[in-house]
Amino acid sequence: MMGRIESLGMIQSACWRELERAAHDRGHEWHHVAVATAHDGGADVRTMALREVNEHDNRLAFFTDSRSPKVAQVLACPQAALLFWSAALGWQLRLKVRLTTVTDGPQVAARWEQLRHTSAAADYLSPVPPGSPLQGLDPQRADRGHFAVIQARVQSIDWLELHPTGHRRAVFDEHGMRWVCP
Repeated sequence: MMGRIESLGMIQSACWRELERAAHDRGHEWHHVAVATAHDGGADVRTMALREVNEHDNRLAFFTDSRSPKVAQVLACPQAALLFWSAALGWQLRLKVRLTTVTDGPQVAARWEQLRHTSAAADYLSPVPPGSPLQGLDPQRADRGHFAVIQARVQSIDWLELHPTGHRRAVFDEHGMRWVCP
């Protein structure tokens, strides 16, 4: 566990720095994040891989199959929550975000070009939507398939540090940064 950071500004910067590391380091505890969306009066949660972080624009990005049920959920209700936990840091981050799904255009094409020669590309090439029953053991693959980008615009960060000498919590949002009761 690293030394404790005392300044709210430094904590906020450290959160974004760790998110940036997590997007590029598959071994980082924040690389896989719980994403919760609402639908039909209920909620759904799934684990997604964090792919990109842009602190300047307060945005994160995830990749998905455009036919996934989460895409319809995002269209119906774009508000979502993300949950990150790092035992190494002793930090939990809860982010309130507004999601958008991009299925076409230069943003998607550029990301697909980087991804298409990797083993991860197969995740977006299935001829059937995620969750569909398989008729055979090896469905045929398509070309670009159904690759889409989910962008998350961060509206607030709720940071919680669990520490043996005392827990601390802070919130960073449109009202600024402040300590709150853990």
